[in-house]
Amino acid sequence: MADEEARPHPHIYLQGTGARQGYTAYQAGGDGGGGPPQRDRAGHANALAQALTQVVQQGETILASREPAVAAGEKGFYVEFTLPADQADIVDKLENRRGRFPIELVNVHPAEEGLVSATVFVPEKQKDYYLKKVTAYRDEDTVRQKTLDDGSTVEIRKPKNQRLVASLETARLAVARSFYTDQVDLFPAPGVEAWWEVWVRKGTKGSFDKAAQALGMATREYSLEFAERDVVVAKGTPEQLGRVIANTDSVAELRLARDTPSLYMGMDGAEQRTWSADLADRLVPIDGEVPAVCLLDSGTTIGHPLIAPYLAPGDQQAFDAAWNVEDVSTQAHGGHGTQMSGTLLYGDLMDVLDGTGPVTVRHRLESVKILPDHGANDPDLYGAITAQAIARAEIAAPNRPRAICLAVTSLGDHGRGRPSAWSAKLDAIAFGRDEVQRFIAVAAGNIREAIVAADYPARNDTMPIESPAQAWNALTVGAFTERTLITDPTYAGWSALGAAGDIMPRSRTSVSWIREWPLKPDVVFEGGNIGHDPATGQGDHVDDLALLTTYRTMAERPFTTTGDTSAATALAARMAAEIMAEKPTLWPETVRGLIVHSAEWTAAMRAHQGTIGKPALVRRYGFGVPSLARALGSLDHDVTLIIEDEIVPFKMKSGAAVTDELAVHQLPWPREALLALDPATLVQLRITLSYFIEPNPGERGLSRRHVYASHGLRFDLKHADDPMDTFLRRRTSEAGARPSKRAASDTGWTVGPQLRNRGSLHADIWEGTATELAARDAIIVYPTGGWWRENVAQGHVGEPVRYSLIASIRAAPGTELYAEVVAQVTPEIAIEV
Repeated sequence: MADEEARPHPHIYLQGTGARQGYTAYQAGGDGGGGPPQRDRAGHANALAQALTQVVQQGETILASREPAVAAGEKGFYVEFTLPADQADIVDKLENRRGRFPIELVNVHPAEEGLVSATVFVPEKQKDYYLKKVTAYRDEDTVRQKTLDDGSTVEIRKPKNQRLVASLETARLAVARSFYTDQVDLFPAPGVEAWWEVWVRKGTKGSFDKAAQALGMATREYSLEFAERDVVVAKGTPEQLGRVIANTDSVAELRLARDTPSLYMGMDGAEQRTWSADLADRLVPIDGEVPAVCLLDSGTTIGHPLIAPYLAPGDQQAFDAAWNVEDVSTQAHGGHGTQMSGTLLYGDLMDVLDGTGPVTVRHRLESVKILPDHGANDPDLYGAITAQAIARAEIAAPNRPRAICLAVTSLGDHGRGRPSAWSAKLDAIAFGRDEVQRFIAVAAGNIREAIVAADYPARNDTMPIESPAQAWNALTVGAFTERTLITDPTYAGWSALGAAGDIMPRSRTSVSWIREWPLKPDVVFEGGNIGHDPATGQGDHVDDLALLTTYRTMAERPFTTTGDTSAATALAARMAAEIMAEKPTLWPETVRGLIVHSAEWTAAMRAHQGTIGKPALVRRYGFGVPSLARALGSLDHDVTLIIEDEIVPFKMKSGAAVTDELAVHQLPWPREALLALDPATLVQLRITLSYFIEPNPGERGLSRRHVYASHGLRFDLKHADDPMDTFLRRRTSEAGARPSKRAASDTGWTVGPQLRNRGSLHADIWEGTATELAARDAIIVYPTGGWWRENVAQGHVGEPVRYSLIASIRAAPGTELYAEVVAQVTPEIAIEV
């Protein structure tokens, strides 16, 4: 985007200023649904009992036929239930976690139209559990007394276990397909070997390993560990996996192992070698104690004169110690790492090549090769590879702030937005249970197929973001373009396919995802454009529309061109490093929040809202195009407050986990300056809440107990006509009696709470009068549910969680807001960013 005016004032940084209060949410009325389906009680019970009797008989046969060389773990069998999709919220009731032989829900996934499938592991000692439930439903009633308004009582009777049993359609013994949660048409044919991601129940990996070895199944070296699941990669046929299921208690879910990276390599394009030498002479030497960008890619060329000053030999590594750390592959991804390196250091090289003065780069480069030079990687757990690659960089420089850049994506059935093993590992790495939180920028992925001009930009909305970019805690980066000028006479008659300020034609989106998953991408950066050939109607690469960067073979030429979401991700990671260079102590949550908070939609993006609607607008462009100037500085009329704080979301009370605290942030508001404006003057308040969740992956997202996120946080802005105590009483019952409901809803939001409250990053803009904003001077941050609360056995109730809250007030130029805010902040609290 065009250069912005200088922003001379530092942001105002408030450390831990939230006032903690006890938080108990008000109970919502009703159950949110219409209850279980109406059933012929006896007929439904008898049909279910018949199906379950057959399941038990088949299970007994399997148990009696267990193979001694393969069998391991608790004796039992798996049962697959089907139920209507609108009853999927009751799947938790299928579990029975009490006693020595608990029944566990292992996966939930869509079945045929209008139905879902839920599979449970049933220990042998509990084989009759569901039969007893059904028999009680058929033969017994629960009775309660209801008091009427006149004081009399009536007896209410309903079938015992009605909510569970009436919601079930049928049951059968589970087979390998019952555990398969990936793309249906890719399930291997009988006898065909395939690489599988095997999601095993916690504590049962040893059982799986024994069975796999006995059956001659190849397994990969690395595994991933999550709160309730371990993930291993194994090669075998559906029949072999069926034998593992029949003989062990280990398997919870099966997916195809397809996390093998595939990249767009950069495009050809050369500049004179003398330009490189001139720029190298103008580079300012770097101080060793600066932040770094850690690039996970195909390696890089340390001998390039524009890379060598910022890449120390000790910071150039490979995941496999036997690999060459240089960018030497002859495969499609060869050269990509060196291209990324140039963009990470300089942005578009054209911006610095055209100058004559000294060039300062305030961060250094780290390179860890994660892609092999020859052949194709066997399917493997790239989450483990990513984690170990990052660990190598951190061991080499443990105290160095760093932004991690990952522009490697994989094909896969992630159109619904569900987590993969790889994306979940990224979330775990960022969350940092090892007490090190991390900033990770990941590419949204590119459309690999031919681009047809007539399909733009609608095609972008049908091509879903690729793994691992669905990670909640990562900054997912899409691409937009401002490049529309073609000067090369070779392309006379061609035009730029992407409109200026609009989405880059190859960038993927989350428009087709299920609505509950996060809004991705988070932001978009320049990714170049492609040309439109009028003769064919298709798009193709044109150097004029790309970014200039470094080429891996200096002897051949020093420069090439690059673009797509890879270049955009490099620009995002570079911006993160520049923010860290300005203030190295900022939390990664804050760095991510500042990038998103600084973003704005272009006019071209906003022009689509009336056609595609607000949800699609956010899922196509994220929150827009970030600005380093806005992320780093304030203006007299545009003031940013930054808060880093923590709360304890959950506590134990009377044997159950409940919400614990909220935080009230009463902010230093420019009240007098706002009231001095014309009462009808419109102003803006932008709020961004950024935090990291701990993931709990597995295809059980329809089950409340097994939700993916450890916790959620939300923000609430005080209404102008609410006194402070009323504002608190609206949110928590611990502050006093609940006030009467407001007559009017809170209007003026750009995104709105229904849309913004997805994922672990929430941003919105409120617009209203200056008079109203003068009184909206407090924000509450409060917790919502997550698996930490629902699964107390994991022991995370009582743990604190961090968050960054960023708020900006913007009025018309010439309005003096900054001075009044600064005057209210004591020197002990105000810290320059």
